[in-house]
Amino acid sequence: PRTMSGMNKKLVLKFAKGFRGRAKNCNRIARNRVEKSLQHAYKGRKLKKRNNREIWIQKLNAGATQYGISYSNLINGLSQCNIGLNRKMLAELAEYEPLSFQSVIAEVKTQIPENKKISRDFQDVGYVGMRLGNAPPKFDKELLRRSMA
Repeated sequence: PRTMSGMNKKLVLKFAKGFRGRAKNCNRIARNRVEKSLQHAYKGRKLKKRNNREIWIQKLNAGATQYGISYSNLINGLSQCNIGLNRKMLAELAEYEPLSFQSVIAEVKTQIPENKKISRDFQDVGYVGMRLGNAPPKFDKELLRRSMA
C-alpha cells in the first residue's frame, strides 16, 4: 500500500509490533506511529548510502596520503588513466590489499605533475611531533623560516 489509509488494521498492528505503550495495540495511535516509522526507514536507506560513501572517501584519503598523493589528485589521476574502479572497491583495496592499491597509486602518479605530489617527510616543513596530551604540535621556527624562504 502506498498510503496509510490503504493499510488495514491487522497490517498496521503487525508493523507496530514492538512499539511502546498504546502505539502497539491501539489502531488510531499505531497508524500514526507506523507512518512515521516508515518515513524514518525511507530516510535511513538514503542516509546509509551517504554515510558509506563518506567512509570510503576517508579510507581512500588515508591510503593515498600514505603513498604521497592527495585524495583529489588520486581521483583526478584515476579518470585520466581510465581506471574504472569505484570508491567502494578502491577503499577495499586500500584496506585489505595494500600492494594492489600501491600499484594503482603508481599508475596514477604517472599522470600527476611533480609539484602536486605530497611530501611524506613532515620534517621539511618544520613539524617536530606531538607533545603528550592534547597539545598542538610544536614547530621548529628556524626550520620553518628556512623552508618559507
